[in-house]
Amino acid sequence: MRLLRLAKIATVSLRFGLDRMILDADSSGRLGRIWHRVFFWRTFSEPRGVRLRQALESLGPIFVKFGQMLSTRRDLLPPDLADELALLQDRVPPFPTAQALAVIEGFYGKPVDDVFRDFERTPVASASVAQVHFARLPDGTEVAVKILRPGIERVIAHDLALMEVGAMLLEKTWPEGRRLKPREVVAEFSKYLRDELDLMREAANCSQLRRNFTDSPLLLVPEVYWDWCGKHVMVMERMHGVPISQTAAVTAQGTDLKALSRAGVEIFFTQVFRDGFFHADMHPGNIFVHADGRYIALDFGIMGTLNEVDKNYLATNFLAFFKRDYKRVAMAHIEAGWVPAKTRVDEFEAAIRTVCEPIFDKPLKDISFGKTLLRLFQTARRFEMEVQPQLVLLQKTLLNIEGLGRQLDPELDLWKTAKPFLERWMNEQMGWRALMRGIKEEAPSWAGTLPQLPRLVHHSLVESARHQTSQQEGLEQLAAAQRRQGRLLVLVGLVAAALLAFEVHRLLG
Repeated sequence: MRLLRLAKIATVSLRFGLDRMILDADSSGRLGRIWHRVFFWRTFSEPRGVRLRQALESLGPIFVKFGQMLSTRRDLLPPDLADELALLQDRVPPFPTAQALAVIEGFYGKPVDDVFRDFERTPVASASVAQVHFARLPDGTEVAVKILRPGIERVIAHDLALMEVGAMLLEKTWPEGRRLKPREVVAEFSKYLRDELDLMREAANCSQLRRNFTDSPLLLVPEVYWDWCGKHVMVMERMHGVPISQTAAVTAQGTDLKALSRAGVEIFFTQVFRDGFFHADMHPGNIFVHADGRYIALDFGIMGTLNEVDKNYLATNFLAFFKRDYKRVAMAHIEAGWVPAKTRVDEFEAAIRTVCEPIFDKPLKDISFGKTLLRLFQTARRFEMEVQPQLVLLQKTLLNIEGLGRQLDPELDLWKTAKPFLERWMNEQMGWRALMRGIKEEAPSWAGTLPQLPRLVHHSLVESARHQTSQQEGLEQLAAAQRRQGRLLVLVGLVAAALLAFEVHRLLG
């Protein structure tokens, strides 16, 4: 099985000329000339990025997913490859309905028509690892049923094993291999992909995001019906809306695109800074717009998390960036330990200014976050900055937001939209509101601790007295030992002096 899969990968790679991408890196050109004579009949009119995208599509869902993830690593890929791979969407052919029904019946232990009042046999969406069918629960509730592709775990295990071997060979044979770190990229992809294989995990992500945005005027998240969920099947509320990519239909239902774009920025910053839990797969296929103008989020297989240190670091950098305080940005990186302490602040500040200054005072249509991130990554490598794994998904999400923003409102001023939100968040974190919130959060603990305080103080004093007594006894024992050692040393000295005197007398006498 693995040998057949490897043979297919090799065949597809040769058909789309992926081997040339490696041979082109040979500075001598000799290997490329030999290879070209062997495969003299091959001609390629399309750019290498297009050929790479087509090859991944030919290899199937897992490689399409890998291409999507790879497109976000602009710190590793040349811009032409990253831009082309960004075009990959979950346009994967669905698997047969008979297989979907078999998965459902195997999970519930009875025919699908005994589980649901209605079940639409034609899937409404198909992605790399699962597909979705509409249905109705026995009480008539409209739901969406997500079903994991049958046998996908085995396919993924084989493909990941082959990717790991290919990454190792690439790293050893390609001059650019070490810098691009292909084995680290495959390991990162493997982690995210395996998380997506457990639909109970996705259901938990969905439930958490829905709770975070309960009664929100900006975002709708479907309800999860836990009694119908398992590792291979997830049942959630059916959401009615228009895909955000269909801007004409969104406008036709009366939605203000400019307001929608501003709401998208606020949703993103709310998820990142208020919750530290954000939707990290926000491509247009996963975002719909409700008739009342609210966003609808779908597909919760990939979620990002940030701790308080990450959030404070990001907020400090964003605000300093918006104020063009590049020295503060440079200092924040050094203080966080992400740049070596030996780094000269003035040089790092100048490098950041060179990248960021040209994009201010411009509408979104005139800015490319992809190119800006690429230049920032190049600057980071120059100053030996460590890439933080927890921020990779955030970078991916920023690129998704750039694409959505260009669709909805190319004139959007991202800086003016985001700055008030960040300033308000920072005030809440550091001002009197933060103090009151901290007191409120700690009050229940204090209520339980205060009655015990006298006993705890008494216990502490007793223990302190015992400790002091023990220390005093130890000091006295040490002093006594030192006195004994002193007496012993005096005795040894006297004996040595007597022996010396005796020896002198014997020699002279």
